[in-house]
Amino acid sequence: MNTRKTSRLRRVAAAAAALVSASLVLSGCLYAAIPEGQAPRPSTTNAPDTEGVSEELMPFYSQPLTWEPCGDGFDCTYVTAPLDWENPSSGETIELSVLRHQATGTPLGSLLTNPGGPGASGVDFIRDNLTYAVGEDLIESYDVIGFDPRGVGDSTAVSCFDAANMDKYLYDIPTAPRGTEEWENELLGAHQAFADACEANSGGILPHITTVNSARDLDLLRAVLGDQQLNYLGFSYGTFLGATYAELYPEKAGRLVLDGAIDPSTPGLEVSTTQGVGFESALRAYMQSCLDSGECPFNGSVDEAMADLGALLASVDRSPLDNGDGRRMGADSMMTGIIAALYSQDSWTYLTQGLTEALQGDPYTMFVLADFYNGREDGVYLDNSTEAFRAYNCMDYPVEDDPDAEAAAEKLLAEKAPTVAPYWSGPDSCSVWPYPPTGTREKIHAEGAGPIVVVGTTNDPATPYAWSEALAEQLDEGVLVTRVGEGHTGYNKGNRCVDEAVEAFLLHDTVPEDGLRCE
Repeated sequence: MNTRKTSRLRRVAAAAAALVSASLVLSGCLYAAIPEGQAPRPSTTNAPDTEGVSEELMPFYSQPLTWEPCGDGFDCTYVTAPLDWENPSSGETIELSVLRHQATGTPLGSLLTNPGGPGASGVDFIRDNLTYAVGEDLIESYDVIGFDPRGVGDSTAVSCFDAANMDKYLYDIPTAPRGTEEWENELLGAHQAFADACEANSGGILPHITTVNSARDLDLLRAVLGDQQLNYLGFSYGTFLGATYAELYPEKAGRLVLDGAIDPSTPGLEVSTTQGVGFESALRAYMQSCLDSGECPFNGSVDEAMADLGALLASVDRSPLDNGDGRRMGADSMMTGIIAALYSQDSWTYLTQGLTEALQGDPYTMFVLADFYNGREDGVYLDNSTEAFRAYNCMDYPVEDDPDAEAAAEKLLAEKAPTVAPYWSGPDSCSVWPYPPTGTREKIHAEGAGPIVVVGTTNDPATPYAWSEALAEQLDEGVLVTRVGEGHTGYNKGNRCVDEAVEAFLLHDTVPEDGLRCE
């Protein structure tokens, strides 16, 4: 599977938001009230929720939590989970890092969050971006919980390369010409070295880094936090985690909001192709805005400007730009920087600056954007999101070996995403992963889970709107809320209609009108 990271750049968007004031998009909203006579969903209890827990799982579900202050009004703890949920009595365990911001008012219970990835740190997300992640009313009414899923961050983590080797893996430019057999073999060799390092340095956890196992961890967290049902806000990949949870534990699903959805039935090849087309669409929207600004390094129509950008990419592919730190920017790293900026309109000004500089031979700002995407700062990798991303996807997505399908996907990408296409595809990095995948791609219905709100943004490049439509349709009681606009995900992005719909549901169990469209 060759997908881009679907949500790591919520961090980039948050960083941009700190520098750029986003204008509010105000819209009216309509809501469908909870049916009369339906009982409110249970909130929290003080003790762990162990109802119905088997004897072999009781040591995990009954564990008490010891919270310690960890700065800026947050508390932190660790939760012990079985490494192998199929054999929880084996004695092999992992640690899950959990961070809490206690409700500033009367708490309804816990609101667990996931920023996406897979591989993004939920602890860092809430600690660094609390008010970006959730609105003030939710902060008042919920204990907001960030957690690092298994394999991620401060939890028992996947570990692969040191910084120097990661730089080589992510930024070195192949010596063979693009598209040749030698080029593919060179990339496969790099993927093999990365996979071997992950296996050698991760302490035997790789076969257990799956979304199903993470969803089981999520239920454990719910229980030890004392919540009888899960209240959850998941972004991007976090929608797949949340939907998987609802499928496994429908009776424990409380108020779930899934923002920027992944379609769980879509195969990996189609995921990659659809994302490529989505980023091309977002790039065209950026280019129109750039041309309208009067400060764009390109001229003419959008088509002409996109052709000029394609020429720039082809130029740096032939003759990479020196950065002065030992790295050179080729087309792949430049595309990574472009992708990074397309996650949020707040980042478009940085993309304009980066492309202007690159046309003058200076790749500095484009490297800043690419480094944001890769979690790199001053030569140091701030997290293990690249490693965890690969580990989850290689276990979750079946390996596809269908030359005809691959050829059709490449043709479609070339037609619908001509600027992105030359730098999108490559040999499947998961084909050399040390363990075969255990995941399947199939529809999720979550029968019996109750209403689940799915938020989709019409020109979301990373999780295209069609995926939100598909997930809402698959879920037995899926409710679709549409944000008309650009960027990745829709809640807390300046659209009052979306924010009110999400918060009314999480705070009052007021189910939005299915099909609500927020202009």
